[in-house]
Amino acid sequence: MTSGSYYAPTGGLPPQTQLLTDRAVFTEAYAVIPKGTMADIVTSFLPFWEKTRLWVLSRPLSGFAETFSQYIMEVQPGGGSDKPETDSEAEGVLFVVDGSIQLTIDGTAHTLNEGGYAYLPPACDWTVKNESDAPARFHWIRKAYEKVIGLDAPDAFVTNERDVPPTPMPGTEGKWATTRFVDPQDLRHDMHVTIVTFEPGAVIPFAETHVMEHGLYVLEGKAVYRLNQDWVEVEAGDYMWLRAFCPQACYAGGPGKFRYLLYKDVNRHMKLR
Repeated sequence: MTSGSYYAPTGGLPPQTQLLTDRAVFTEAYAVIPKGTMADIVTSFLPFWEKTRLWVLSRPLSGFAETFSQYIMEVQPGGGSDKPETDSEAEGVLFVVDGSIQLTIDGTAHTLNEGGYAYLPPACDWTVKNESDAPARFHWIRKAYEKVIGLDAPDAFVTNERDVPPTPMPGTEGKWATTRFVDPQDLRHDMHVTIVTFEPGAVIPFAETHVMEHGLYVLEGKAVYRLNQDWVEVEAGDYMWLRAFCPQACYAGGPGKFRYLLYKDVNRHMKLR
């Protein structure tokens, strides 16, 4: 774990004396990928990236969740890419959990520190470098953008979660809030990546059952999460991957806030063929 506000993996390997027992599970409705599984031997590499490795948290799978992929990128000092995205139809979101990166969009440079957020539309001209003297780690969520006649693709933008006031859920007295980086009424967007925050003891008081697929990366704290028919314990650094219509609820146990980075697909007709 890093020393900042958010959990980020650093790799390594468990000792030979450690038992195999862990909390990893993959079912027909959900998967839990605990932080302990993010070891050196499960990292991947990408073309056109230098001094970079990544943990693949999710990818489209037929019969499971099919709309998105999510990586945790680890870029060493001096590393990065001048050709990060090789799919011209893919949009992306970057969210920095550790360190600092230099993101250049259409020739304009931006510094993204911890909490930095960027939306990158399809066919966007962007590059990323780590110009600091420490590793940088960030989430990269990718989706094939679904075009709609009469709607332009969204514009690229950069912000930081600390500059976006959370929106309390109605009737919760602020105990459950969502940091929304995109206006929910902006139908140009076909995916939302938000941060959900629960105060200690706060709950999702019903089993949410809906069409959106989810990726939930726990940034801070711990909770008991209801996934389908199971209650599972999760903590900072764990990842939950939910297919459409998987029932879900939550109880934040404390002692601190429980926060996660959330992906969901939105604002489009269901594909019929």
